[in-house]
Amino acid sequence: MKPLALIACLLAGPATAHEFWIAPQAHDVPAGGELVADLRVGEKFEGSAFSYVPPNFTRFEVLMGGTATAVPGRAGDRPALRMAAPGEGLAIVVHQTREYALTYDDWAKFVRFAEHKGFPQVIDRHLARGLPQEAVKERYTRFAKSLIAVGDGAGADREVGLLTEIVAEANPYADDLAGGLPVRVLYEGAPRVDAQVELFERAPDGSVSVTSARTDAEGRAILTVAPGHSYLADAVVMLESEPTARNPAAWQSLWASLTFAVPD
Repeated sequence: MKPLALIACLLAGPATAHEFWIAPQAHDVPAGGELVADLRVGEKFEGSAFSYVPPNFTRFEVLMGGTATAVPGRAGDRPALRMAAPGEGLAIVVHQTREYALTYDDWAKFVRFAEHKGFPQVIDRHLARGLPQEAVKERYTRFAKSLIAVGDGAGADREVGLLTEIVAEANPYADDLAGGLPVRVLYEGAPRVDAQVELFERAPDGSVSVTSARTDAEGRAILTVAPGHSYLADAVVMLESEPTARNPAAWQSLWASLTFAVPD
């Protein structure tokens, strides 16, 4: 197997039922410094780092101000992101994977996934549609963002045109977060109402805790955060899909993630 194909297979394998996120090696860098980040797949904010593999993504760029800069790299580069910061302020790193296919060999695993991600109704719908409990097929795509402060870190997160995304409505590096970090969860540019947002929090000692919140009628949720901690917010969309001979998936999942840190 060619090296590029091998890397692609390695990335596809572990991603089946785990979070995917952009993990900056530093959430704040000096003006004129370098942005360095891994692409990670795992659980509870712990996971393996994967390489820069162009066939595995459809978008990988850094937004600063009104400018989008494609992330440069060669196949196999790790960390996947290593580039000079294109300016000073708040850098928004954006990564969209290609679509992957997944088969659940165990019905119980599919049930646990649906319930854990806040979709207990999916189980009833699956059965009501007369779909088999064996070899449940799904296709999925990941939509990741990360906020990195460059220099003063001034600026704001914004909608970046992903099919689903989490938008921070305050700047974690510059604003007062005593009341929490407000975020908005979107699908096709519209607010997701009563959507589950899972928040993974890493403390300075390396310990990780997990909490969750649900969005309001405007798609907003308040995330409780603390100085000196780093975060991964995750929200999943589950859509019904009509199985065909060409595309046998019964479900489609769309994963949005946002990583950031809160300075001391």
